[in-house]
Amino acid sequence: MFNFNRFILVTIILVFVYSTENLGAQNKLAKPEKYVGINFGATGSKINFKPSVDQAYSLGYNGGLVFRYVGHKVAGLQAEINYSQRGWSESDGLYSRRLDYIEIPFMTQFYVGNKFRVFFNIGPKFSYLINEEEFIHNTTDLTKIQHITPAQNLFDYGFCGGPGFLLNIKGQVIQLDARANFSVSDVFSNAKRDYFDYSNNMNLSINLGWQFQLSN
Repeated sequence: MFNFNRFILVTIILVFVYSTENLGAQNKLAKPEKYVGINFGATGSKINFKPSVDQAYSLGYNGGLVFRYVGHKVAGLQAEINYSQRGWSESDGLYSRRLDYIEIPFMTQFYVGNKFRVFFNIGPKFSYLINEEEFIHNTTDLTKIQHITPAQNLFDYGFCGGPGFLLNIKGQVIQLDARANFSVSDVFSNAKRDYFDYSNNMNLSINLGWQFQLSN
């Protein structure tokens, strides 16, 4: 059966691979730029349930390590390893669960500018669930599957992307970016016998980063 979400993910991965192999073929920088640093920020998350569940955004935070490689005049690569809080909060205020992931995005960064750059990141991401915790459980309804079932799939994968800008001051980089993250895997099992057809993570994040340039 055709799965549109997985088709989009495969397309983004192919674009990522193509860009890594071909962007450097022309207009290479004389000296590639390499950076390492940290980033941290806030997240707003939901789970895309079918059948649907009324939700508000569940707020959390994320942060981690960043490596950025720029070998082309208009594009580079950025990889991260982050701790990311996701989950969902139901609109009636009676139930909320947080899902903690270790997340690794691999993104192509398209940019314009020199010391001040405006960019757009896009690429695949892979995550692993390390913990889940109920923050609110004030409902007495023991029939709702999402309340009584722990997360069944620890691995999570999808794609992410969004705009941002950075300022380079003598090799010290301040970077701010916004990002949408969409998973094509499911938190709960979606076999024919299961209740949910899908239950994929969706979240928005905004991050502030500090990086320093490595010597060539």
